[in-house]
Amino acid sequence: MTTQSHPILDRAAANGVSLTLQGAVAVVRLCRPAKRNALNDGLIEALRDVFQNLPPEAGAAVIHGEGDHFCAGLDLSELKERDAGEGIHHSRSWHVALNAIEQGRVPVVTALHGAVVGGGLELASASHIRVADESTFYALPEGTRGIFVGGGGSVRVPKLIGAARMTDMMLTGRVYNAQDGERVGFAQYLVPTGTALTKAIELATRIATNTPLTNFALMHALPRIAEQPADHGFFTEALISSIAQSAPEAKARVRAFLEGKAAKVQKS
Repeated sequence: MTTQSHPILDRAAANGVSLTLQGAVAVVRLCRPAKRNALNDGLIEALRDVFQNLPPEAGAAVIHGEGDHFCAGLDLSELKERDAGEGIHHSRSWHVALNAIEQGRVPVVTALHGAVVGGGLELASASHIRVADESTFYALPEGTRGIFVGGGGSVRVPKLIGAARMTDMMLTGRVYNAQDGERVGFAQYLVPTGTALTKAIELATRIATNTPLTNFALMHALPRIAEQPADHGFFTEALISSIAQSAPEAKARVRAFLEGKAAKVQKS
């Protein structure tokens, strides 16, 4: 695993985010274990900078948290009083950072363990694949603290678990454990305690072998198609499909399959 050095990355490290490169996988670590990796503005800006400046050789990325927790949410000790206008601009700055993850250049896998709470859940929901270990728990305590989600959670979390379940979590303070969280859709994978990062890197390594154009289509086109009226979605699908299959690498892969040189799908 190689460590990248760059002024932007050095500044990110000072704000609690580090980047290393493991093959074609950019491994991004939240480094505030004493604060349970709670989010403050510096860390959010660091995530934005890292994902807007990933190494060109990275074909996928993994986010994980140092210590016993992925991310326990907003660092309330740094919460400032803001008027409505300031609050809007602050929330929008978080949107920019998490959009850099969701709508960036490469697919992102999160390795979850311990607390995935509040802003931590908003961060996880901005990734494309979530791997949770059995120590993971999920909560949205903002409702009991007199505040509302502001990092995109009201848009992303209902797409994972539905608006009714999110409403319940915020009204009642309900906490989901790892097993129930995987069942309702917070994570696509559930693994033994302590193995989430290994599994996430394994998946990201596999993802990085896909053609870049197909990965881009899955990240950027598929979510939009899912929200379009059916007729619009079918048309968008036809456009993206024709673009993806026209790439030289895609043609080479199809040719290899037809010539019996590519592995066939096997039952897992």
